[in-house]
Amino acid sequence: MYVIVVGCGRVGAQLATMLADEGHDVVVIDRRPDSFKRLGSGFNGLTLVGNGFDQEALKRAGIDKADAFAAVTDLDNANIMAGQVAKYVFKVPRVVSRVYYPDREHTYHRLGLETVCGTTMVARFIHDKIVGRYFVPHFSLGEDGAEIVEFPASKTIIGRKASEVELLGEFRLVSILRDKRVLIPTPDTKIEEEDTIIGVVKSAAVEKIRESYDLKFD
Repeated sequence: MYVIVVGCGRVGAQLATMLADEGHDVVVIDRRPDSFKRLGSGFNGLTLVGNGFDQEALKRAGIDKADAFAAVTDLDNANIMAGQVAKYVFKVPRVVSRVYYPDREHTYHRLGLETVCGTTMVARFIHDKIVGRYFVPHFSLGEDGAEIVEFPASKTIIGRKASEVELLGEFRLVSILRDKRVLIPTPDTKIEEEDTIIGVVKSAAVEKIRESYDLKFD
């Protein structure tokens, strides 16, 4: 993929490095030349000094051929502006904007933008650790979100088929961790003792899943 990353702070530098190491073509844009030092000498992508929402700068970065665009500066407004330009002016297929303030997420979703809020993700992860849930943070899409959940097989589902565990429109079983192996279940795959279940559940159905599967953690 050809990916443009706007912002070379700690998050942007790590994201750009990860993508480049995976073999993607990466261009990093930042207003501060010194910020590119975070990329290290082994970074094999390109860097460009400029504003991530400036159309001329984006053209120099090759946005016309970009497959994905990530705006991850430390300014919400800059990220949203850059995301809108990438999505609506240059029609980049995949655009993600980082936001710091959770109360702004719904507004940005209504603008049709996909966002990642580190504040929400970290708070949710810590919350779930405290109350004993096994939720893996997931990027919610739109206001009607979903969660990736992970939980040990309970007595109520051991011996049942994967198709019998799923709830239509609310929960889909994605994989099973068994004896350090990852299984992609078929509808007839039976749940065994000591299995760990990984699935996707609608956010509104999380408590229903816990009650249905008798998930009572210590």
